[in-house]
Order: sequence, then structure tokens, then C-alpha cells
Amino acid sequence: MPHEFDDEIRFRPTSGRIMGSLAVIAAFAVVVIAVVDPGVVPAPVVAGAALLGVLGWASMLWPRVSVTPEHLVLRTMVQHQRLPLAAVEDLAVRQVLAVRVGDRRYVSTAIGKSWRKAMVGDRTATRKDADKPITEVAYADYVEQEIRRRMEHARAVAGVGLLSDEQLALAAGVRRKPAWLPIALMAVATLGLLVSFVL
Repeated sequence: MPHEFDDEIRFRPTSGRIMGSLAVIAAFAVVVIAVVDPGVVPAPVVAGAALLGVLGWASMLWPRVSVTPEHLVLRTMVQHQRLPLAAVEDLAVRQVLAVRVGDRRYVSTAIGKSWRKAMVGDRTATRKDADKPITEVAYADYVEQEIRRRMEHARAVAGVGLLSDEQLALAAGVRRKPAWLPIALMAVATLGLLVSFVL
């Protein structure tokens, strides 16, 4: 079978951008005020604002989803996850993106639909959207369709059927590693908050 998908697609996030940005801006403003006029803002408030800013960034701005010819890549708050596309048994985009590989469920907050659209939308509507021009399809639906196409292609290339024992065996190919940058920033911010109460 010809390799139709030779490129990597990095999907733009659809969820949490505004709230995450506001959290970072508010935290930055508190820190700037504390630096410009020391003593106006208590140290625990500055440290708490810094921690909230880091948490807002790590939970809403850091997560990403991308897809390569062979893997679905999820960058979450604390992990980088590489899931073999041929091993993905199910995929759903509601308020978050959720995929099932083997007996595990992986979730990304980077891609999602509004609460209303997630509640009233259905898979039939999403499948009907596959025939529409890309400019007429909601972005979250486009992401779901693109990942599904690549899942099907990866299964065909690997010669495995959906929910087969062979597909289940591919779940062993999932790779996870810590996302050290947000983990380190959260640790430093938490330590700063604890120290601010002691001093």
C-alpha cells in the first residue's frame, strides 16, 4: 500500500488558550509589582501568583497534539506520550481528546470542543463532515478526521485488524517520558511558595 502520509502535522491547540494566557499575565503582573515596589505585595502572595501562573501555563498553554506517519504524539502537563497509530483502538474529541490504546486511556486537553458542541454533537455528524471542504469543518472535527485517517492507514500498513490480538500487542509500543520543563517549573514555584511562608 502506498504511503500517503509522509509528513508530521502539529495541530494548533483549541482549548484553554485565553484562560491560560490570562493566568500567566496576571501572575506576571503581580511579580512585576512586587519587584518595582518591594513590600507592597506579601512574599507568599507573589510566590502563590507565580505558582498559579506556572500551573496555568503548564495545564493550558504547554499541551500539544501532533501526528506523524506512525505515531500520535501527546504532550501533556507532565508527560510526552508517543502512541503507535496502528495500536489506537478508539478516538473521541469532546471537551478533550481521548484515545484508547490497549487497556489504557490517554487524554489531551490541547484539542477539544466547547461544552455545548461536545454535548450536542455526535459521531454521525462528524462522519458527515468528512465529505465537506476543509474550510467548512470545525477544527476539532478536522483533527479527529485526520487522526482517524492516519489510524486506518497505519493499521492497513501493519496488517492488523481493529480490536485484534495483533493490535493489542502493538500497545506495548507506547512510549512515555517526563515533561521535565513544566515539572521543574512547578517544583521550583512550589518550593518558592513554601519558602515564602518560612521567611
